Amino acid sequence: IQYHPSLLPLHRGSSAMNWPIIFGRTETGLSVFWPDEGMDTGPVLLQKSCEIGPDDTLGSLYFERLFPMGVDAMAEAVALVGAGEAPRIEQDHSLSTYEPPCGEEHARIPWHEPAQLVYDRIRGCNPQPGAWTTRRGGERLGVFDSRLTPDNEPGMPGAVIRIEEDGIDVRLNGGVLHVKRVQPQGARKVNAGEWAAEVGLKVGARFR
Repeated sequence: IQYHPSLLPLHRGSSAMNWPIIFGRTETGLSVFWPDEGMDTGPVLLQKSCEIGPDDTLGSLYFERLFPMGVDAMAEAVALVGAGEAPRIEQDHSLSTYEPPCGEEHARIPWHEPAQLVYDRIRGCNPQPGAWTTRRGGERLGVFDSRLTPDNEPGMPGAVIRIEEDGIDVRLNGGVLHVKRVQPQGARKVNAGEWAAEVGLKVGARFR
């Protein structure tokens, strides 16, 4: 038997935890299934569902829900197999979805998109593969812990509108993103406000 962190046949593939968050889903779960020759296509033994909160990240979803749920589910599945009571429920392949491995090419922040889509992409890539953007000159910057507010403020999407000790506010298309943690290229993750002061980031600067 095998564990998969989605409600099969949805989100087949190796990045089954990233994509539901990136797509803005509010529910996901896990499946324990009988492997066959296909990718995540075998009959299901059991499934458990869980909520995706509006501020959940890949990390919080895994460590707070899917990992502990998975431990319990595998124990339950092993017990069912041992008792000869484990079902084999065929998946409805007509409902299947598959997404590619979530890599750097999927993690670039699309500042021009609506605010919620930007926020969902950052959440779904935190901590891996890590959402990223660039500054003037092409310097790459990873963007991690953040919060979205629905405030409408003047400026272009991707523009810095405030710099505070605990982070920086970036104008979005329909909201404001408060970024609390960033990772400069080739360096470790740091407080976004401290990084902004160190590199001399100014209000009006724009990420691309």
